[in-house]
Amino acid sequence: MLCATAISVFAQNSSGRSATPVDPIEAILKAFESYSIVALGEGPHGNEQGLAFRLRLIRDPRFAATVNDIVVESGSARYQDVVDRYMQGEDVPTTTMRDVFENTVVATPVWDRPIYAEFFRAVRAMNRVQPRERQLRVLLGDPAIDWNTVKTRDDYLALLRQRDSHPADLIRREVLAKNRHALVIYGEGHFQARTERPAQSLAGLLEAAGARVFTISSTFADLSAFQPDVTTWRPPAFALLRGTRIGAAPYERVFGPLPPAPFFQERPRFEDHFDAVLYLGPESSMTTGPLPYPRCAEPAYVEMRVARMVLSGMPATVADRLHSECAAARR
Repeated sequence: MLCATAISVFAQNSSGRSATPVDPIEAILKAFESYSIVALGEGPHGNEQGLAFRLRLIRDPRFAATVNDIVVESGSARYQDVVDRYMQGEDVPTTTMRDVFENTVVATPVWDRPIYAEFFRAVRAMNRVQPRERQLRVLLGDPAIDWNTVKTRDDYLALLRQRDSHPADLIRREVLAKNRHALVIYGEGHFQARTERPAQSLAGLLEAAGARVFTISSTFADLSAFQPDVTTWRPPAFALLRGTRIGAAPYERVFGPLPPAPFFQERPRFEDHFDAVLYLGPESSMTTGPLPYPRCAEPAYVEMRVARMVLSGMPATVADRLHSECAAARR
């Protein structure tokens, strides 16, 4: 880990040029002129600033004229037919839509936060005013899982290992093979190591299959440590990374400890893994959407969540954290 003094020296001596902030919606739509897949990192899961930007993006009149599909990490492929009907304007019971988020391979309640359902509602509302040929399709990238059949941690891990290969296959089949364009919204870890072979990440698997993927990080890391004028940027802002002082930022200062794998050790810079950054503000400005209340206080829900988290390998103390988050949601 680099100390503050080392970071300061890095910022002063970096030979890269300064990254230039531009309008993010213009830049993302422009990227689709050269790429079929634009991968937009979510940043810390559940952050409200990222949701606000994504809502602005899809509501821009040019978006539906450019993009066909939105691939999300936050829903189980088991319910793809449900979401297709929902996005086409059919009446779908609230409890059925809730299953889309609650019954994913992810054992934690991250997707249960109402901000994810809000995004789905926004896409549905956009489709209502679009002709059929310009309606957006939301593709659920998380592998289908039936938790009733998951009895052991090995059962769980077998499905967990598909969380990159499944969406890669989905995108190849439903987007690339049909000459469509897709915005892919996932956590940053799924977009790193694009050039690793054999490929393991979602972006890596797509590029190994011949696709070109434009990757964007929505990190809340302190980028001003590498380019001081970032503090003057007005979020949301977009900047290309290649050859810039921010692009040369050490991986661990953006994402945390550098993985020990040789691939990462040989590619230790921000720009080694991403094409651009979406600046949503300093870390102090980030807020996380609360859990749904009173759903998170229902005994059956708590029992379900805790059982899944423990089966996935988490300690039983996750129950305390769940209760605390639910209490905060109530307030």
